[in-house]
Amino acid sequence: MSKRDFYEVLGVDKNASVDEVKKAYRKLARKYHPDVNKEADAETKFKEVKEAYDTLADPQKKAHYDQFGHTDPNQGFGGAGGDFGGFSDIFDMFFGGGGSRRNPNAPRQGADLQYTMNLEFKEAVFGKETDIEIPREETCETCHGDGAKPGTKPETCSHCNGSGQLSVEQNTPFGRIVNKRVCHHCEGTGKYVKDKCKTCGGKGKVRKRKKINVKIPAGIDSGQQIRISGQGEGGVNGGPPGDLYVVFNVMPHEFFERDGDDLYCEMPITFVQATLGDEIEVPTLQGKIKLKIPAGTQTGTNFRLRGKGVPNVRGYGQGDQHIQVKIITPKNLTERQKELLREFGDISGNQAPDEQSENFFSKVKRAFKSFND
Repeated sequence: MSKRDFYEVLGVDKNASVDEVKKAYRKLARKYHPDVNKEADAETKFKEVKEAYDTLADPQKKAHYDQFGHTDPNQGFGGAGGDFGGFSDIFDMFFGGGGSRRNPNAPRQGADLQYTMNLEFKEAVFGKETDIEIPREETCETCHGDGAKPGTKPETCSHCNGSGQLSVEQNTPFGRIVNKRVCHHCEGTGKYVKDKCKTCGGKGKVRKRKKINVKIPAGIDSGQQIRISGQGEGGVNGGPPGDLYVVFNVMPHEFFERDGDDLYCEMPITFVQATLGDEIEVPTLQGKIKLKIPAGTQTGTNFRLRGKGVPNVRGYGQGDQHIQVKIITPKNLTERQKELLREFGDISGNQAPDEQSENFFSKVKRAFKSFND
């Protein structure tokens, strides 16, 4: 099954900014998150959205995708290094080969690892310290990494006499040429394990689960990652270990919506509160606070609480909280309540109470007139 276009998945165009991509991702992630959406294909859609975001939010990956799409430009050429098959063999034949090959006995850094961690909304906002377990290869404690059975040692390869290379003589139009190649019997190590360690099967490494302490900074967001140095796969031939990258996925919140370091939420108020004004309690990340609602507040009015948002993950201050009030129309009124509202309507002559509303209703009347003409 072919992959859908990443721009189509997120519902953005190719000129969308990183902020627009992030906003589209948050909306869809909240919609399809398996903890929120119980539909059968929700998890598949969530992973599709996450993959699209990881690509389009990264400038380098986005540029690569814009140029090649889902196609790997290295396909058919042996990966990023480019293996041109017969040509390299011919080159090796004439110029000796093996001169630029990597020494198989040289120390090499271990591979990097990646771990995806799910966080509750507040855990991401305030940060926390926790332990995780990751599977990784470690040096075998039985053979201490040489792959040989205890009491024995790796033997010198009899095919290459420990050099790790084999010399092959060939007659060419340019004369007799000696070509050196990696010994396939010892894979270039110059050693051969006759009696293999039963614990690791001669590999010198075993797979284990390692417990690692992770300190999550306050303000981390979905798609961001931290690097834990030296906690990746073990090195080869005494080389240093790789690094561990912890990538975070933040669960949506039922009340707050996050955009960068700012928070957004809606607060319902009554018709009376909006008309006469009031002081209401508003939830924030730090607890409840009082918010003054001026008389005559209209639905959709926004209030800003400075410094009540999310701490910046790099320590650059704190975002704001934005509150949009929504006037709730009462239902199931008693007869007395209806009577009072009718009286209010009669007293006001059923006219708009202020100039702004008069302008609005004038536009509505003109619209009706245009439809009737």
